Amino acid sequence: MSDTVRVYVNGKGLDVVAGATVLDAVRAFDGALAAGVESGARLITDSRGLPIGADAPVAGGSIFRIITNRAGQSVADLPEA
Repeated sequence: MSDTVRVYVNGKGLDVVAGATVLDAVRAFDGALAAGVESGARLITDSRGLPIGADAPVAGGSIFRIITNRAGQSVADLPEA
């Protein structure tokens, strides 16, 4: 069993520790983008473009994109998919 899983953030493949959160993966990709997520200036979306919580656990092969939070909303404020 591997101690890491492969995920993709903004198109770049990364190996992160198994059990990492989505925010951990973003932080491994780019610390400034992670800070933007933490401040609410940016949102994380999944491969379908749906917002995903920063505290969600990653799964191998997951695809995440970081977008500007134009509405100033948190993930909790967004409608259910």
